[in-house]
Amino acid sequence: MSKPLAERLRPQSIDEYIGQTHLVGPNGVFRKFLETGNVPSFILWGPPGVGKTTLAKLVATHLKRPFYTLSAVTSGVKEVREVIESARKQSLFNQAAAFLFIDEIHRFNKSQQDSLLGAVEQGIVTLIGATTENPSFEVISPLLSRCQVYILKSMNDEELDTLLNRAITSEEGLRARNVEVKEREALFRFSGGDARKLLNILDIIAGATDGDIVITDDYVTECLQQNIALYDKSGEQHYDVISAFIKSVRGSDPNAAIYYLARMLAGGEEPRFIARRLVILASEDIGLANPNALLLANACFDTVHKIGMPEARITLAETTIYLATSPKSNSAYMAINEALAFVQHDTTNRPVPLHLRNAPTKLMSDAGYGKNYKYAHDFEGGFVEQEFMPETLSGKQFYHPNLQNQTEVKIADRMEKLWGNKYK
Repeated sequence: MSKPLAERLRPQSIDEYIGQTHLVGPNGVFRKFLETGNVPSFILWGPPGVGKTTLAKLVATHLKRPFYTLSAVTSGVKEVREVIESARKQSLFNQAAAFLFIDEIHRFNKSQQDSLLGAVEQGIVTLIGATTENPSFEVISPLLSRCQVYILKSMNDEELDTLLNRAITSEEGLRARNVEVKEREALFRFSGGDARKLLNILDIIAGATDGDIVITDDYVTECLQQNIALYDKSGEQHYDVISAFIKSVRGSDPNAAIYYLARMLAGGEEPRFIARRLVILASEDIGLANPNALLLANACFDTVHKIGMPEARITLAETTIYLATSPKSNSAYMAINEALAFVQHDTTNRPVPLHLRNAPTKLMSDAGYGKNYKYAHDFEGGFVEQEFMPETLSGKQFYHPNLQNQTEVKIADRMEKLWGNKYK
């Protein structure tokens, strides 16, 4: 079986590498790595298909060092220790440390990342991590502090065009097909700055017909609609499923929510991405109807981060069902949106009432700052009626309790008891 086009066109030297000129250009740090041979442990952070794996392999190949590869999706602590032990034995014969490349390092849980620390500290391996997620959130601090982080960017149209021209002129199969590119807009749009996706699309187009190939926007769109699953693994379908998941939880359907959760996990979705969505759901859609939901969602995020897959699926399922079956309220979400909309369009710089202002100096005190402020705890029940709004906004209401759930009915009753009809 023929290798994918992206694999057949993988650069063999740094001079063939397209994009990331801030790293591989004449003054780029990776040029210096190759010149000096002094390579620290580092993490490559960027979107899919921008050359993270390729760059790691080029460094190892150029410096002729042992290169071990682990995938965070399939490797556990046992596999990490085995590779480190192999690298340790290799170091007896080589002065320079072996490279250990970990793809999708953000998927490693804490214990897996902890198992790397000793080898990195002792110089047994030079770690190269690749991630699509922010390492600040996904990589443990002790490991992150021992690594440089380099950010890779999506390819721009000019770089995609260079790659396209290289593919159709240098790849034997395409060169024999006499490819004519009449239009590029759809090709680049569907690629989304992803080099691998661009080459996969070219593969699809080449496989859709025999003989010469004429690339137009309509032809690209037609080919991709017929082969949507081949190139859209993280595209529209990804967003459709997460949207359905969110709306199922919001709509209080635990069965549909669990179904979409299973689809995401089976499709390789990052568990912490799902956990973050659950935290947002707890705030936006459940809110004050059940404040404990946010506590559980936060605990879910922490647990998923600590244990990873496959066990994390249980925690995600538990939290999903809890949120889906919980009473719903978006009153806090609506309140802050209403207040922000008001503030952004309110041209009046409304002064804070004098009695609420701080008075750190005598001048301010003499000017009336803080005068007549009533300390709530000095009064019965810890409440005393006084004006907190700017004078011109007295009685303005942003928070409207959702009276469809008992928790906020109690809040509304208390507000009415304290303030009477002021906020009605």
